[in-house]
Amino acid sequence: MARKPIFRRLLPYGEMPQTLLIGGFAGVILVGTLLLLLPWCQTKGEVGFVDALFTSTSAVCVTGLVVVDTGTAYTLFGQTVIVALIQIGGLGIMTFAAMAYLMLGRRLSLASQAALHDAFFQRDLGIEFKKKFFQILLITASIELAGIFLIFLALLWRQAPALEALFSAFFHSISAFCNAGFSIYKDNLLGLRDSPVIMTTIMSLIVLGGLGHMVIFEVWHHGKNWFSRSNPSGPHPISTHSRIVLRTTLALITIGWAGIVILGLTAAETTWGMKLSSALFQSITARTAGFNTVDIGVMPLASLLLITLLMFIGGSPGSCAGGVKTTALAISLAEFKAKLKGEEQVVILDRRVPKPILDRTMVLIRLAILWNLLGVLVLLYTETGRPGVGLHDVLFEQISAFGTVGLSTGLTDKLTVIGRLWITASMFVGRLGPLTVAMGLLPATHTHVKYPEGRIMIG
Repeated sequence: MARKPIFRRLLPYGEMPQTLLIGGFAGVILVGTLLLLLPWCQTKGEVGFVDALFTSTSAVCVTGLVVVDTGTAYTLFGQTVIVALIQIGGLGIMTFAAMAYLMLGRRLSLASQAALHDAFFQRDLGIEFKKKFFQILLITASIELAGIFLIFLALLWRQAPALEALFSAFFHSISAFCNAGFSIYKDNLLGLRDSPVIMTTIMSLIVLGGLGHMVIFEVWHHGKNWFSRSNPSGPHPISTHSRIVLRTTLALITIGWAGIVILGLTAAETTWGMKLSSALFQSITARTAGFNTVDIGVMPLASLLLITLLMFIGGSPGSCAGGVKTTALAISLAEFKAKLKGEEQVVILDRRVPKPILDRTMVLIRLAILWNLLGVLVLLYTETGRPGVGLHDVLFEQISAFGTVGLSTGLTDKLTVIGRLWITASMFVGRLGPLTVAMGLLPATHTHVKYPEGRIMIG
């Protein structure tokens, strides 16, 4: 019998249209690059093609790394283009294609429907898809509008001009929910760290945006049914996927918060209140968003290593986040525990993990490790010839790009042309996922040969 390559065999529900996603993201990035090169997008006309490509990729891949200051290098129109790219990249290219087709009353192709099912629901919903798809979009819009309203009120309280406050609230709410980390302020959110309303709103948006659209949908309806009198049987149980995402997310936030408090921040945090609030914010933003309320470049190396690990993990499947994802971490830890105990089954929350998902998870993590090792090697060759740039800067920059986080120790705007192009590629691969890119680029091969087993010693 003909055998499919490993990447195809790892998909339990058939082949997915990876080329649609790759081509869609690449097309939007190209359009964004050309728009950002227009004279009325730039204040001084000094942004070249490589920098425009870098910014467009960072926006579409919801990363937040910047080589030029967003607030000063781009006009209001240019900033609007950036936030539009963030929204498109956050919800996904196929989302906007589906909206256009559904509004025109046309039917999506089977490949496009498969891509949307995989991005939002991880399963086939059949005739319920259209209804649930629009419900997710409505929930997303409601969350972003709530964020805009709260940030706007907080900025007005700080006596910011009304129109300036409205655009800032609009920009930062979308950037936070899409886990982009872009800011129109030169010091990111450092100047707003003393506003509890803004900080709480930004953190809430980041967490919600990093959970995944289906998880938000389930939690929304679970809470609604809980208080609904028309449902006497109570709310429907939350799926295993959502429970894993919620528990892993809470655990990572807590561990990151405690770890950063213990390992240290910067000398600017003089009180315990500032330390606790800043550590919580950096723990939340480190896995996906890239906003910062402290100077990342002067943090202790131990804290930077912890943040690097959080960035590598990233957010959850079907969300706006990058990284290897929270579910991959949970599955790999469960698989490791099962192997240590000599158990044949890998069990999470009293549910067995199917072998195809186990295999897919292991390949995903290995591809991520290999890509980032290659990236560190490339950046060490191109970027460490100048004083003040060390291994930790390069490692942090590479993982931040792959995890589509956007935090930096200060290396981004110093990158060489080759370094900027590599980081651009890393953001692209990190947003789509290395497994998706590999399955989209590697051709299918078939073989009828079954090789004999070989005995190999291992340590």
